[in-house]
Amino acid sequence: MTTGHNLDAELVPVTAATRAELARADVHSAHNYSPLPVVIESGSGAWVRGIDGVDYLDVLAGYSALNFGHAHPELVEIAREQIGRLTLTSRAFQHDRFAQFCADVARLCRKDAVLPMNTGAEAVETALKLARKWGYDVKGVPHDRAEIITCSGNFHGRTIGVVGFSSDPDARDGFGPFPPGFPSVEYGSVDAVADATTENTVAILVEPIQGEAGVLVPPDGYLAGVRRLCDARGILMLADEIQSGLGRTGETFACDHEGVVPDVYILGKALGGGLVPVSAVVADRDVMDVIHPGQHGSTFGGNALACAVGSGVVRLLETGDYQRRSRELGRHLHALLAELPGDCVAEVRGRGLWAGVQLASGQPSARVICERLLARRVLAKDAHEGTIRIAPPLVISREDVTWAVEKLAEALAE
Repeated sequence: MTTGHNLDAELVPVTAATRAELARADVHSAHNYSPLPVVIESGSGAWVRGIDGVDYLDVLAGYSALNFGHAHPELVEIAREQIGRLTLTSRAFQHDRFAQFCADVARLCRKDAVLPMNTGAEAVETALKLARKWGYDVKGVPHDRAEIITCSGNFHGRTIGVVGFSSDPDARDGFGPFPPGFPSVEYGSVDAVADATTENTVAILVEPIQGEAGVLVPPDGYLAGVRRLCDARGILMLADEIQSGLGRTGETFACDHEGVVPDVYILGKALGGGLVPVSAVVADRDVMDVIHPGQHGSTFGGNALACAVGSGVVRLLETGDYQRRSRELGRHLHALLAELPGDCVAEVRGRGLWAGVQLASGQPSARVICERLLARRVLAKDAHEGTIRIAPPLVISREDVTWAVEKLAEALAE
């Protein structure tokens, strides 16, 4: 794949038109985001165009929602055809895309059953409900005593239930009181999980790689150790693969790097192909069948448009091409990042086409570096603790990967 874009352009200033549009949005929108000063009007592959007429290389990919790039032709055609035929019935009635979607996602995950939702946070909440219900109905935990172990540094969404076990003060301060039953332990430590386990523990919720925390990769053997502990103590392993899954790390799932199959997969983001919000909880029947009619649902979950696009995503993944691209281009990306000067970069973490560039002490903030990248036509986003996240669409070219890191080196040296 070639870029087709001028990679030698001068620094791009923020135009008056962009500032005006940002100010117009600020008037009536909630101030829960502080976006970089760019307004995007179109996109294709790994590139987007702003209202200023400038092309930008997107190396964030919607936090992995755009694994297959902007406006993937096959997925767009699927969506276009489906929109003109049927979009929504609610789950009160069956539609002709539902059975195939469930079969496709179950096959991808090597599981029996799929419970479709819309957003990642909804899928996490669904998995938590499922684990608690399993704990009461199957494990025999006393009523209202179930505990689900969580990990420090986690990011699983923005609902009241989820932010209650976040360790990020921005996510949780001012939103309590929070539901009980979610003890938190050190991420990456199997011993910490073991020490927190009680007779009321029904599950552990874990991200195979923590994205929002700065693309933190746990020690080798951690996921396999958690899997063995869950088996030994009769608890469920819930893997939040919303950001790490569906090709991002060079395998279909990040758990695959250790040969681990969790009891429950939690999927989202890329499952919608960057077109529609699609999420799912996937498990075998001995877990999934504790949920009965009327106990959980969603009007839009499993809608016809979502199912059609989601099935298209599974077909793309089953070619293996995107996982291969992530592995090969990921090696190239990490090799280039390793050459960045040590006085600017303290550490590079990640796997596949996913990296967290940890800035060295004394450097400008990650936000400032991202603003410098914006001026160089590269769209990246800062994470917690001075980290720049790099997670481009899996369709990015090798040339564009090289160019993005060159621009990062320039931004660090400015």
